[in-house]
Amino acid sequence: MASHAHSSDEIDSYLESLWLERGLAENTLSAYRRDLTDTAKTLQAMGISQLSTAEEADLLEVLNRRQGRKLSPRSTARWLSTLKGFYRHLVLKQQIAADPTQQIHHPKLGRALPSVLSTLQVEALLEAPDVSTALGLRDRTMLEVLYASGLRITELVTLELANVNQRQGVIRVMGKGSKERLVPTGEAALDWLARYLRDARPELLPAGGSMLFPSRRGTVMTRQTFWHAIKRYAFHAGIEQKVSPHTLRHAFATHLVDNGADLRAVQMMLGHADLSTTQIYTHVANQRLKNLVLQHHPRG
Repeated sequence: MASHAHSSDEIDSYLESLWLERGLAENTLSAYRRDLTDTAKTLQAMGISQLSTAEEADLLEVLNRRQGRKLSPRSTARWLSTLKGFYRHLVLKQQIAADPTQQIHHPKLGRALPSVLSTLQVEALLEAPDVSTALGLRDRTMLEVLYASGLRITELVTLELANVNQRQGVIRVMGKGSKERLVPTGEAALDWLARYLRDARPELLPAGGSMLFPSRRGTVMTRQTFWHAIKRYAFHAGIEQKVSPHTLRHAFATHLVDNGADLRAVQMMLGHADLSTTQIYTHVANQRLKNLVLQHHPRG
């Protein structure tokens, strides 16, 4: 627990200097303390013992976990400005070289930008499962469908055989808020589906059943099980970034937008209720264009 004392020392000395400089009200200081202590706890759960050693990716992960807790955008905005103040203070005191929150902007709806996989990384991830086994073939097909259709993990693991129309190349998905949508699926994913249904599913579900991708015990797979599988495959594929259940969905959307797909169409395919949710992908695409220009342009 010594490490925890360390984070709280950092927090104490920051709040003390705020109090001295600005004479902030007691309840403002305690709100700051709550946010910083909460962040320190989350980081600790991720294996990072001090606030001052956290990097941008770690703080984005903390932000993602906050999203999972359905906190209000306002409390997320307050949390972020508390954090920014804290890291600016550490930079000024020369305790850290760079501010890890510098590139983290107040998301309109409090959404963190996911790290985006390149097309090559996606290929490597898709090729990680050993398709000579029934489970490997199942996983390969699931990854292919995930990437080809941008499904949410929960939508994928709950798919039923009847949801897939191979002839028309579409999948009927039950999304958030019991909203149904039809999602087109690419050629490659359909080929893998056909192969999986022929060679692997009968072995995994000898008695038959409605679920499309059963677990090894022939029951509905949990999203956690599949997420662990994705992490394992990402490791095999040599992908350094943090991969989350949403990573392939983000890659799907970003690669579509990169290739000039219409935002409304992407919104429909992802089943976003709100276009502003889809707009983060234009942001990702623009950011990447900027970086490309900087890298490759003679005057960049």
